[in-house]
Amino acid sequence: MTLTAAPTDASELRTRFDAELVAFLDRQGPDWPDGAPRGIFTALHRFVLAGGKRLRPLFCYWGWRGAGGVDDRPIVVAAAALELFHAFALIHDDILDGSDHRRGAPSVHRVFAELHTRSAWRGDPETYGRNTALLCGDLCAAWSDQMFHECGMTSAQIWQGYRVFARMRTEVIAGEYLDLVSGVGDGSVASALTVIRMKAARYTVTRPLQIGAALAGAPAELIAALVDFGDPLGDAFQLRDDVLGVFGDPAVTGKSILDDLREGKPTVMMAMARDAADRAQAARLRDLFGNPELDAAGAAELRTIIEATGAREKIERLIRVRADAARVALGQVPLAEPARAALAALADQAVHRQH
Repeated sequence: MTLTAAPTDASELRTRFDAELVAFLDRQGPDWPDGAPRGIFTALHRFVLAGGKRLRPLFCYWGWRGAGGVDDRPIVVAAAALELFHAFALIHDDILDGSDHRRGAPSVHRVFAELHTRSAWRGDPETYGRNTALLCGDLCAAWSDQMFHECGMTSAQIWQGYRVFARMRTEVIAGEYLDLVSGVGDGSVASALTVIRMKAARYTVTRPLQIGAALAGAPAELIAALVDFGDPLGDAFQLRDDVLGVFGDPAVTGKSILDDLREGKPTVMMAMARDAADRAQAARLRDLFGNPELDAAGAAELRTIIEATGAREKIERLIRVRADAARVALGQVPLAEPARAALAALADQAVHRQH
């Protein structure tokens, strides 16, 4: 969706989020247990600060401002805490998906597997990398909780926002499990849409918005109304992410365009391709999709089939429908300015992006 709202500078906010993340992580250094190797701490410091769109903190911040909250440091800290939760989700997701790259660098489990290999340690490097990354993800989840509670708001404010935070955590983990079930189940379009709503859409847009609004003391009616904007926009964001996972430029996305295809990731686009495939195309999909040995030529053939079945065109149309629904809903949610304009700009960026 192309919007004409006045642009809002998000780069300054991202700088402030990053500054708070740096400050929080630096405070953890002196508290690191004596005698414990600092490999996890060092890896997380690098991973958390190695880029990212900071969408979840941005949506949280503007949920706060839209509910009448003023710009101050506590909301920046609380919003930045969501980036630590996002790091937890990314690290665990890469383990579950077997993804070797994230943000243009080796994923966390690969970093530690390669460390094991270089060090010529005993045992299996893959197991060591996976188990260490699990601990990294767990620590990010714990730190996110700590940073949120130490943001500087009153206990009453934190409790209001934390109720939504806790719901978001449960949804993400339930969505990850549903994703695993879908991978061995029917692989239907309906199932894939449910996965993206639970696993990605709500924790990317809807819940961060609601957390910010709840922290600001928003009435229940406003918090509920944010769903009508956040859910379809979150859907559109994740659908775009799935398209980029197959058709994107790895130099821009920072991720391989082979990972989703090798994994057999049960996306809406692939479900649509299977539904529309003829007999010959269906046979090739069975041979190639989910093949861990898939090479560049096989991936190119899969992309050709996806295009030929019309699945990519259908996904683009679905993205437009969801984005338009979000735009209409945003016009109806009673938000204070400049939040509405900022959210309109964020929505446009979330849908029309190359990474």
